[in-house]
Amino acid sequence: MEQISLSIKGLEKFISRREIDEYAKLTAKYNKNLHEKTGAGNDFLGWVDLPNEISNKQEIIDAATNISKEIDVMVVIGIGGSYLGAKAVIDALSDNFSNYDTNSGSTRIVYAGHNISEDYLVELLQFLKLKEWGITVISKSGTTTEPAIAFRVLKNELETRYGKKLAGKRIIAITDEKKGALRQLADAEDYKTFVIPDDVGGRYSVLTPVGLFPIAVAGFDINEIIRGALYMHERTSSKINYENNIAEQYAAVRNALYKKGKTTEILVNYNPKLHYISEWWKQLYGESEGKENKGIFPASVNFTTDLHSMGQYIQEGIRNIFETVISVKAPENKLVVPHDELNLDKLNYLEGKRFEDINKMAELGTSIAHIDGGVPNIKIEIPKINEFYIGQLIYFFEKACGISGYALGVNPFDQPGVEAYKKNMFALLEKPGFEKETAEIKKRQND
Repeated sequence: MEQISLSIKGLEKFISRREIDEYAKLTAKYNKNLHEKTGAGNDFLGWVDLPNEISNKQEIIDAATNISKEIDVMVVIGIGGSYLGAKAVIDALSDNFSNYDTNSGSTRIVYAGHNISEDYLVELLQFLKLKEWGITVISKSGTTTEPAIAFRVLKNELETRYGKKLAGKRIIAITDEKKGALRQLADAEDYKTFVIPDDVGGRYSVLTPVGLFPIAVAGFDINEIIRGALYMHERTSSKINYENNIAEQYAAVRNALYKKGKTTEILVNYNPKLHYISEWWKQLYGESEGKENKGIFPASVNFTTDLHSMGQYIQEGIRNIFETVISVKAPENKLVVPHDELNLDKLNYLEGKRFEDINKMAELGTSIAHIDGGVPNIKIEIPKINEFYIGQLIYFFEKACGISGYALGVNPFDQPGVEAYKKNMFALLEKPGFEKETAEIKKRQND
């Protein structure tokens, strides 16, 4: 059985083994802190052993199967970790053109509550008019502005179309076990519910019903995702020594590079299916590490596409960046370059070569060029894109993030900074209870 692998050969010109080893000792300690729940934020470490503790897999699968019989489209309402993890996995596992195929036979997943765009929501309502649809609403509190107002609109539309009772059968609420506005509403309206564990934060919630239920509705095998996560859980345990522990290694080299002034990490993929894996990763690392005026800035690019836009900067811009490349060992399909009699494009030298072979040479050539240009490279290789390996990748990134945050000296499991924009927005909207802030911000605007 294969596992995803980590290579740091692309760091040899930039950092010594001694510099990495300084963090190697620390990462083992911080990994142990995670498992023993003795570090900062230890009340949000339920995700660490989650792959071994998911007890309601069959209930999730059964609920997903039942609702999928009734609907063509599931609207997943959530923001941040409440939708990014599910979208990352679903997009990675889906056919690139599945959203254009109205006869695919599987339930299409669309999203709401992750923005406040009026055009987006109106166009979504237009899209749903001729569809059989339902709602999965994800929120611990039920009062987060973006998903709450989207749910209000979509719930009203669903009830208008089907009647309140039938609409309630098409709504699944994933929320707190006992408290919050959404829990109260779900109990009152008798919605099918799943619980967001109290000790799991949103960005670490892919392996809870937050991620698993939408993934199951989309038709993917959550048992395999969990099996992959469990496989990685065992291989990144605090009992596994540093030389064989890729989560500790990744955390160590990231922090060693940061110490040398490499303050931006670019996650690179060469397969468009992994675009939203990068978006999920950016939230995971950005929200976990960006505190106390510290942290590696997480960015991402899709190659070879972005080589024609961002390639120049990466090659010759400010040398504060390093790259982590997600490389897929084996694609699902095979396609070769055909012969062309005229050969006006001068590409017959590629005749008979697989597109994947060309892609791999682009990947290797780019890494060599970037290393020569002063950009350290880390490589994460996935044997192929399927549920098992995506489960491994998700857990690997989560575990490494927790260790890396501790090594950085921050609490990786809180996010105090995100309240700043909310406070200002509530004041500008004159939300009750924010009268003082409203007066202050209006004065600032008028000065």
